[in-house]
Amino acid sequence: MSTTHMNKMSRIIFYEDRNFQGRSYECSSDCDDMSSYLNRCHSCRVERGCFMVYDRTNFMGNQYFLRRGEYADYMSMMGMNDCIKSCRMIPMYRGSYRMRIYERENFGGQMSELMDDCDNVMDRYRMSNCMSCHVMDGHWLMYEQPHYRGRMMYMRPGEYRSFMNMGMGNMKFMSMKRIVDSCY
Repeated sequence: MSTTHMNKMSRIIFYEDRNFQGRSYECSSDCDDMSSYLNRCHSCRVERGCFMVYDRTNFMGNQYFLRRGEYADYMSMMGMNDCIKSCRMIPMYRGSYRMRIYERENFGGQMSELMDDCDNVMDRYRMSNCMSCHVMDGHWLMYEQPHYRGRMMYMRPGEYRSFMNMGMGNMKFMSMKRIVDSCY
């Protein structure tokens, strides 16, 4: 895919200061360390597409989902402890969605398969925990609390054997939502 075509699909502009002030950096793909472009990052404007932003480098730490719009001040909006340090572009996807969630690490314990959003794992599948998953199709957001609340994690297709080893501590995921192309 040509760079020109990619720019038409997704674009985010980061600013060093709140309210779109200071130096800026434009991005249309993943960036694992913003410090090579900006000293800090306190606001951004998503012109096209959807992005996950992280408060640590290499897509670690707390993460936040941003769709098209203006984000003049992260701190007050999202309760971020720190400025944005890395970002990941979420590709446009129009296929089916399928994910298996497991009660224990390394795909152990009870397994349930999802093909649509689930607002409460406990109510729907009688699972008190979700510690690993296998995303077969689509891009998903997993949330710490039921009804899509609390801290979140972006999951793209792949096997995730242990959420603890991904720097999420003992965080449980209690609801999951598909990222649909409504943000394009």
